[in-house]
Amino acid sequence: MLTIQSLPPENHEWFIRSLQHAFRQAFQGQLAENEEIISRSEIESCMQGENAECLQIEQNGKLVAGAVVKIEPQTQRNTLELFFVCTAEHGKGIGQQAWRAIEQRYPHTQIWETHTPYFEKRNIHFYLKCGFKIVELYDEKHPMPDSQQHEPLLDEMFRFEKEMKK
Repeated sequence: MLTIQSLPPENHEWFIRSLQHAFRQAFQGQLAENEEIISRSEIESCMQGENAECLQIEQNGKLVAGAVVKIEPQTQRNTLELFFVCTAEHGKGIGQQAWRAIEQRYPHTQIWETHTPYFEKRNIHFYLKCGFKIVELYDEKHPMPDSQQHEPLLDEMFRFEKEMKK
């Protein structure tokens, strides 16, 4: 059984390192040995963003996943900013269970939004399986709004939405 709770300060380092490790798996063979696809400062900025909530997910007392969500109380159009399952836990159904737990934690959400790289088939499949729909493709000719992204590996991103049924 999974439990979800706010990330306590003493687990921030675990969260950052676990997220970087999980993201690095998607880019195996494309990064230099100590290169990160997402920097500590990017993660911390997301964690400290306006309306951001950092979550840790446990299974039988063991930390197995984490997320940063941006909750907009006025519109209830919420964003899944960051989401990961620890690499040792991949393929065990934890991602889907964790996503359901997040949805249950925020029952007033009308729409969830998230993004993932165009080439990341595992993520795309995951989000589609969780009920998201691809609503936009960002690329060189149609960049993400407010994007400062210059990383060639992330030039093409899908934007997903999930409309919640009431």
